Amino acid sequence: MKEPFWKRLFDFILALFVGIILFSPLWFFFSILIWIKEGRPIFYTQERVGKNGKIFKAIKFRSMIPDAERDVGPIQAKENDPRVTIIGRILRSRAIDELPQVLNILKGDMSFVGPRALRRSELEVKGNPSTIRIEDIPGYEQRIKVKPGLTGLAQIYLPSDAPRRKKFRLDALYLKKQSFLLDLKLLFISLYITLCGRWESRDRKIKRIKIGRWRIT
Repeated sequence: MKEPFWKRLFDFILALFVGIILFSPLWFFFSILIWIKEGRPIFYTQERVGKNGKIFKAIKFRSMIPDAERDVGPIQAKENDPRVTIIGRILRSRAIDELPQVLNILKGDMSFVGPRALRRSELEVKGNPSTIRIEDIPGYEQRIKVKPGLTGLAQIYLPSDAPRRKKFRLDALYLKKQSFLLDLKLLFISLYITLCGRWESRDRKIKRIKIGRWRIT
């Protein structure tokens, strides 16, 4: 699926002028805070699946203890996860840990809005009790036709530890209804959730989302 010209241009401008320049004080402040309170590393990278199945390294502020998966392997973060640091809880509640991913957007590996960038294999906290590959989940071939997004329907409506099958259903709806106005709507909703500090909430972050004749409640 060819990426609309407006989407790449919008992503680049927003990432550069807002994510990098405008938010540069946040980069500096949280980098120093993590370094003082939690030590190094300040950032960490993790392999994610991008458009057409391309593997790229997503960069984030470190919100967990170093080598958090050394003893458990790839596994979703869960509610009150003991691996999350004190500063990490603040970062994750407002999705500030995701801010460095604007670099991935500038590189062209991600977009601001789209399906969540998932790992190739991961043990689900809820749902399937075994580690399954992302390729084995129905809807995989459809969702990798576009770049993964920093935010999107699944990110907004579902908790991060929701089964990936549920996430894929919302990703499919986004792909069907994708438009510039929808992207703007999801970005403004995401900003609202950030200001409320509800990104880590397991309750509904918002009451409902209406997309055309579709209403998610």
